[in-house]
Amino acid sequence: KTIEEVERDLNSKLLTDRLICGEVGFGKTEVALRASFIAAYNSKQVCLLVPTTLLAQQHYETFIERFKDFPIKIAKLSRDLSKKQRDLVIKDLKSGNIDIIIGTHAIFQESVSFKKLVFVVIDEQHRFGVHQRLALTSKGKNIDILVMTATPIPRTLTLTAYGDMEVSRLMEKPKGRLPIDT
Repeated sequence: KTIEEVERDLNSKLLTDRLICGEVGFGKTEVALRASFIAAYNSKQVCLLVPTTLLAQQHYETFIERFKDFPIKIAKLSRDLSKKQRDLVIKDLKSGNIDIIIGTHAIFQESVSFKKLVFVVIDEQHRFGVHQRLALTSKGKNIDILVMTATPIPRTLTLTAYGDMEVSRLMEKPKGRLPIDT
């Protein structure tokens, strides 16, 4: 149901700001994967923002594995890249040679620009401030936003209560899901 809601958002002419709320292991990453695929496959640039380098690497590996049979170019931008690697990613992002960028706070740098950013996914949105979110969405035009969290912050709850944000709730783990070991 949540994937259908997000797909409807992406195919709508109206801009969407949607919150996906669900516990660890309930499928938020799967929703982000499928939504990113839809956007990237339709020639739109996607940015997946995460709070840590480790999480960026995990998402990067997952996206690479899941999209290996499709002509979707995926890159990572985080502090663990060398200057040469970072410069190449920034160049490819600006020219549109990257469809999906997975990154940390490094994405907020002024030197980072996009050719056609249309879809932003923010994982663990409570770890980012309002100004950071605005800084990212100002790097594109007419951007659909998907934020994911297990712990929504009070400001997010206010936005949902007053109708500025759509909400999708993941209420149970997907069938066959292995136990989470953290």
